[in-house]
Amino acid sequence: MDPVRDSGRRPAVRTAVRAAVAMVCATAALVAAGPADAADAPAKQRIEVEIPGPEHGGDAGSGHARVPAAGSPAKTTSRLSPAERSADGPVTKMIDNGSTADRLDVVVIGDGYTADELARFHTDAEQKWAEVTAVEPYTTYRNLFNVWTVDAVSHDSGVSGDPDPATVRDTALGSFFWCEDIERLLCIDQPKVDAYVAKAPAADLVIVLANSAKYGGAGYNEPSATLGYEGISTASAGHPKSGQVAIHETGHSLGKLADEYFYAGVPEYEKYTGPEPGESNSSALPADRMAAQRAKWYRWLGEESPDGGTVGAYEGGNYFVTGLYRPTDNSLMRVLGKPFNLPGVESMIAGFYQHARIATPLTPTDRTLRLRHTAKVSVPKLSGADGRQPVVRWYLDGRELRRFEGRTEVSVAELWLFDFRTHRLTVTAEDRTPSVRDPKVKRTLRSSVDWNVRL
Repeated sequence: MDPVRDSGRRPAVRTAVRAAVAMVCATAALVAAGPADAADAPAKQRIEVEIPGPEHGGDAGSGHARVPAAGSPAKTTSRLSPAERSADGPVTKMIDNGSTADRLDVVVIGDGYTADELARFHTDAEQKWAEVTAVEPYTTYRNLFNVWTVDAVSHDSGVSGDPDPATVRDTALGSFFWCEDIERLLCIDQPKVDAYVAKAPAADLVIVLANSAKYGGAGYNEPSATLGYEGISTASAGHPKSGQVAIHETGHSLGKLADEYFYAGVPEYEKYTGPEPGESNSSALPADRMAAQRAKWYRWLGEESPDGGTVGAYEGGNYFVTGLYRPTDNSLMRVLGKPFNLPGVESMIAGFYQHARIATPLTPTDRTLRLRHTAKVSVPKLSGADGRQPVVRWYLDGRELRRFEGRTEVSVAELWLFDFRTHRLTVTAEDRTPSVRDPKVKRTLRSSVDWNVRL
């Protein structure tokens, strides 16, 4: 599996260590630079992105490349008319599942859509999100998400590099194929993207849809230091495989998963000899040692996985042919069109709950509730095939009120208070999914709300 072989270039891969060294060097260069050089730094800054696998093949990725943060050197100037400018920037809550504080907020921005094509952008955004939520665990947890669209008006329809490298279009986000001379690598001008992301009320994850049917995408998987989102996935709106590319990239940004593919025939990736990787789906331990040390995905060993076969320790992964193991043979972190494997599903759920809470108070918690008041909480419905729902339980001063189990509202009058003291009413919601076995992750699947109540 030779990354980027179809482009005729040497594999553009980077290890995490190299990326860290490059960042240190870049920082040192900025410190040493004079004022003029520092002012020009954003235009010269390069960031690491993942390259999608070839269009005709199953590989989910082809390693990484360092690309200009500010996009293509073939700059275009904004030529929007007053009418086009007035259509630029509106924010729409496409999927509304509650408060931004308690939901995972996805921001979708289109590039290469003219003012007359914004309706099609909204249709494309709906279709692409439907593709994402057709894959577990997104299917089960779709109600943990809000999805926002931000209208970005481009002067030209389509994006640069489609159909060929000579094609240059004036677009809002500067999207372009042939990034770093790799046809399918779809890069963007990240500062321009951030200017639109900032218009949304909140952003935990960003998807940029290019108005194109050409195969391509990219994974910008470094968290934003300024806006807080976990990463940017770029994808062609009109290509049937682009949704899979975007979901794979969220495996990195939300699930913190490693790639499970590897580079046969590339000398520096033949054998891994470093320390135990930090990612949950990559290990230097074979199955017997993993089980003995109770490490990584040992809780899933021997279980049937949705991507086929049983969970074990399959040699090859995280770019190395030997010396590292992956949980299954062909999960979505290796092959497009496959599901996440069991350890991957667990990591994705953990990532969801880093940004979402399962209990949201609908009754204010900053005042004491009296007999005429009702404590109300919102608990999102789960959409899994097994019909499982969160367990909702109520407590008064720490004592469970079993008669209220499963309810999302309780009136103070139902509490049978017999004194004039202030009491504490608590509701908890807990997701007891069998897809999570790690106790540390399980603790994040529970949230509670408290009110003070009295006669």
